[in-house]
Amino acid sequence: MDTEDFDWEFEHPEVDPDEDEEQEEVADPYKDDESKDDEAIQRECLKAFASIDYIMESGVFKDLKRYFQAGGTPEQVVLLLSENYTAVAQTVNLFAEWLIFTGVNPTEVQQMVEDHLKALIIKHFDPKKADSIFSEEGGTPAWLEIMIQHRTWRSLFYKLAEAHPDCLMLNFTIKLISDAGYQGEIGNVSTACHEIEVFTKVLQTTINKLLEGGEDAVIKHLPEFSKMVCHGEHTYLYAQMLMHLLAKDKDGGSIIRRLYQEVQNAGKNKGEGVTQISLALSSAAAYPKACQALLSMICREALNTADITVLFKLYMGPDPPPVELIRIPQLMELFKQTLFKPGANVNPEHRNKYTYLLAYAASVHETFKKDKRITLNKDELKPTCQAIDKVYNICSCDQKVGSELTAELTAFYQCIRYPVVALGVLYWVDKTVLDPAYFQRITDHTPLHLIVLDEVVNCHPLIHGKVLELLIRLFEDPYPQLDVLVQMELKKTILDRMVHLLSKGFVVLVVQYIAKCVDDSDTDMSLIRHFVTEVLDMIAPPYTSEFVQLFLPIIENQDITGTLRNEDGKDPVSNFIVHCKTNFIMMT
Repeated sequence: MDTEDFDWEFEHPEVDPDEDEEQEEVADPYKDDESKDDEAIQRECLKAFASIDYIMESGVFKDLKRYFQAGGTPEQVVLLLSENYTAVAQTVNLFAEWLIFTGVNPTEVQQMVEDHLKALIIKHFDPKKADSIFSEEGGTPAWLEIMIQHRTWRSLFYKLAEAHPDCLMLNFTIKLISDAGYQGEIGNVSTACHEIEVFTKVLQTTINKLLEGGEDAVIKHLPEFSKMVCHGEHTYLYAQMLMHLLAKDKDGGSIIRRLYQEVQNAGKNKGEGVTQISLALSSAAAYPKACQALLSMICREALNTADITVLFKLYMGPDPPPVELIRIPQLMELFKQTLFKPGANVNPEHRNKYTYLLAYAASVHETFKKDKRITLNKDELKPTCQAIDKVYNICSCDQKVGSELTAELTAFYQCIRYPVVALGVLYWVDKTVLDPAYFQRITDHTPLHLIVLDEVVNCHPLIHGKVLELLIRLFEDPYPQLDVLVQMELKKTILDRMVHLLSKGFVVLVVQYIAKCVDDSDTDMSLIRHFVTEVLDMIAPPYTSEFVQLFLPIIENQDITGTLRNEDGKDPVSNFIVHCKTNFIMMT
């Protein structure tokens, strides 16, 4: 590639003196000079000329004209500009050309220079000087409009905006970026939350992205979406109100409702305002007794029999409150912790009230028309109650471990098909197996509690992410109380659960985690080899490009798969590599 054709974005722009003069006449930059004497103007200009590489600055012609009009002499200007010319930009270009001549890819060279320039800007950025740009330019600088057309510099503005949220220049730039159609990139920039127009555009773009992308998009973008919505009370109220209204739509309403509840759950640590806003949107004002009982338990972060009894009577009545009132994520979490923790102990006289309310929230379906309820479906209420009660009886007997639970497997598998029970069982397994003494007491090759996780995975795709989180915590536990060989066998068993997750369609995040283990170099290679072997035994073409990008580097790692390959190349590892190289030529 000819370096003369290479367009360096970091070069100083050339300035046409005539064009600059025209801009000066419009902006009237000499207005302030009327109050200054000629000597003051000369001193001010000479100070600017003495700065490094000032001859490369776009304002040099403006200051030259000011200086000469104030009676300055050319000799001193020439001396200052020449002595302080260090040719930083030209030197960078020269070094870049040398790198290209030595064989470095021009794109890599440009990336190197841009990354270094970004680091310097972030380090030395001064918000006050940045804000002064607008007063000096008298409008939006042309270079700023050019910069926001490039993703590299947009990402720089996002980082600066996070670090300096009160900078007016950056706030304006974020608005320019949004107006230019790049609002989908700024979902995690807190500056967007200060501009209602920007926030609305980002909110709309992100919700559309989540609706169109399905579960994968929700997993990927939900954290930053929640962070943006929960930035402040104004953003939370605005976004939740919009999603509350959108959730009533038949097309995509269920997904919007899930986003509404996920954001509500993410904001639970922001204070009481989150709960009060959620209750207000759920028409709680029409049911003051229910509202008081809910606030009491949520604020105390604990269920109590008195408030549960109030809610039970209301929802047992002929005209119960809307089910949405008791679907607040914080309340559902409290039910889960109360009924499914190992050794749970709820007063038998009132336990039916707890199970009834949880089952009601999880299974009852109602429809409204013009804020008037027209249907109330309780068909699943009774069997859900029975399933919760049956699993409670098992979870509350914390003395049962290992093979003692075998007799309960049939009951577990029958009840786990109910999503609310599956979440409760997952919580019970989590609290049980994270007990340091648990694996010391287990003699079975595969602990029964982990086998139960496989059934949860079989029945409920939406819980796959939570299962993986638990498996990762178990896999990363050092287990100092166990013998080394026992540790290795246990971790292989945990990896088998991850392979099962993968077999049920939860592929990308599982392989991403294994790839991270390889990159971090903190996992025994025999464990990675075990995972690879198990996966190769169960997969077959065609593969998605995303899977190949993640899995192929693991397969090609000699430390992992060297012992799995044959000299004749007729083995699963070699077959996979050949298939990928043949069908994904673009990959390196």
